[in-house]
Amino acid sequence: MTSSQKRAVQNYRSRLGERGLARFEVLGLNEDKALLRSLARHLAEDGAEAARIRDVVIKTISKEPSKKGGVIAALRSFPLEDAELDLERLRTEPREIDL
Repeated sequence: MTSSQKRAVQNYRSRLGERGLARFEVLGLNEDKALLRSLARHLAEDGAEAARIRDVVIKTISKEPSKKGGVIAALRSFPLEDAELDLERLRTEPREIDL
């Protein structure tokens, strides 16, 4: 590699670092190459979808059992303000039961 090529690579990696990205090598099966590249591309976008993918992958490969209360935490995270739900309960007289 010539010095200008080395400098270009160094500048490229420096710009990646400024964006919070890093270049690294991964060993895997040849048929998984497209999958891993796609996964890396989605994670590099670092949006809501990347956070969801990251969470799913971590939970999938984690050896720890899932924590209790996950469903409740997920339900609490949904914004209900704009959902236009009618949560009023109808009040009726108790029914007569013949025993």
